[in-house]
Amino acid sequence: EAEPLFQEALELTKRLLGAEHPHVAIRLNNLAGLYFFTGRYSQAEPLYQQALSLTKRLLGEEHLHVAASLNNLALLYFSTGRYSEAEPLYQQALSLTKRLLGEEHLHVAASLNNLAGLYDSTGRYSQAKPLFQQALAICEQTLGVGHPDTITVRGNYAIFLREAYR
Repeated sequence: EAEPLFQEALELTKRLLGAEHPHVAIRLNNLAGLYFFTGRYSQAEPLYQQALSLTKRLLGEEHLHVAASLNNLALLYFSTGRYSEAEPLYQQALSLTKRLLGEEHLHVAASLNNLAGLYDSTGRYSQAKPLFQQALAICEQTLGVGHPDTITVRGNYAIFLREAYR
């Protein structure tokens, strides 16, 4: 039921605001997200790529929406086993997020967690561990130890430790 609504929102946004508008990139990301979460990766990928390109062109390379678009595309690549394509995007998203929001922001923690997960999945445990630790420290400091996001990152780190150090 959601797909035609996302498609309609995209078309309306293009018609009302023009194809070269930041809201078009948001709608592209939304529709791509639906395809991604329903396993329709081949339909999601070009939309994520279009959203990233449009966002960079309209908002510049140094914008949080660019970091989010980089992360979305990286997640798709990671989820489909295309680790070598995901890694530079995750790294760019992390670097950009740190520059724009500072080292201790929750978005930085999310980026650290994502990149750590990729390193974990590719057996690069010595690179993953400090990133998981940094992500967890930021979450605990910012949200507290009992927050659901902190618990998620702690769980990711615990799974990593269990698997990496058997």
